[in-house]
Amino acid sequence: MATKANYFIGLMSGTSADGIDAALVDFSADNHSDRQHQCKLVHSLFIPFDAETRREITSLYQPNSDEIQRSQTLDKKLATLYADAVHQLLEVSGVAKKDIVAIGNHGQTIRHFPPERERKLPYTLQIGCNQTLAVLTGIEVIGQFRVKDIALGGQGAPLAPAFHQFLLGEQTPSVVLNLGGIANITYLTKDRVMGFDTGPANGLMDAWFAKHHSHGNYDCDGKWASSGSVITPLLDTLCAEPYFQGPPPKSTGREVFHLDWLSGFVNLGQYAPADIQATLLALTARTITDAINSLPSVDAIWLCGGGRHNSFLIETLCKMMPAKRIANIDQLGIDGDALEAMAFAYLAFAYKNNFCSNIPAVTGAKKSTTLGVLFLP
Repeated sequence: MATKANYFIGLMSGTSADGIDAALVDFSADNHSDRQHQCKLVHSLFIPFDAETRREITSLYQPNSDEIQRSQTLDKKLATLYADAVHQLLEVSGVAKKDIVAIGNHGQTIRHFPPERERKLPYTLQIGCNQTLAVLTGIEVIGQFRVKDIALGGQGAPLAPAFHQFLLGEQTPSVVLNLGGIANITYLTKDRVMGFDTGPANGLMDAWFAKHHSHGNYDCDGKWASSGSVITPLLDTLCAEPYFQGPPPKSTGREVFHLDWLSGFVNLGQYAPADIQATLLALTARTITDAINSLPSVDAIWLCGGGRHNSFLIETLCKMMPAKRIANIDQLGIDGDALEAMAFAYLAFAYKNNFCSNIPAVTGAKKSTTLGVLFLP
């Protein structure tokens, strides 16, 4: 007898604030094959944010006026957009709402201040109201995944390494490199899992590009960056940022790495904008390379996230790490654009099955625990 499908939906909108990734994942036993813990991506989609929603999100990355009103209004607006994404995903996949066990909703991070910044009361804040989402979809929602890990003294991030271990446990020793607004890595060996944010990836480059271009939100294929020249003194100054020198566990976000952070180092007007872009790309490549080179015996680096489509960035990484295999994770039969959304489907699956879903060695939490909070329709 065939095993009944075990459907979960994962929703993710990252610090790039480009849009919503949604993934419908089947965790039924029939999907287990040679891979120890395989799950099946049934369907995925990406829904871009319009310019106004993107502006509303990014305006909340740093302190400003009327934050409570603006954040709570956006909290509900994002919930309606997430609900629309769920409805579209169900329509295109042909799966009925009643067959979805739960939605795992990461939400939109607008602030992330973990313990290492010497705060007595660290916190993390994701918006996109889970209760509203549950009501609008009629499906149970698991959300607020980061909060308990923070309460246990952890970073609350990154959370994807638990899913990477579940999915890729036999692909060791290797690194999963996610190139989102912030870059983060998962280091997998047979007896060890590590993970941490290396620093900025697309976020700073996108912000600088948007500042100087009236059309488009990002530097397609890194063409603008490739037209410039790296400003070595500026790059060295940026790399001296204390975050890069600190040991893991560690995590960061756009509330730290933004254009005001950049302009705090130097008068940017003295340089050609394309040279600044080239330097920001070099900053991403160097900090990722330094992080990976600090790890022993990395055989392969598997790329996921939107930044893996930046061909000039990947070319630069390959030049800086010529002895390592660098390839899209799609070569393993895994959709690299959907992987992060799949991770939050997995965290909902783990919640419903009472699995521990954080990794203390990654986040620094005092103990393993099941992450998430349940919201009923």
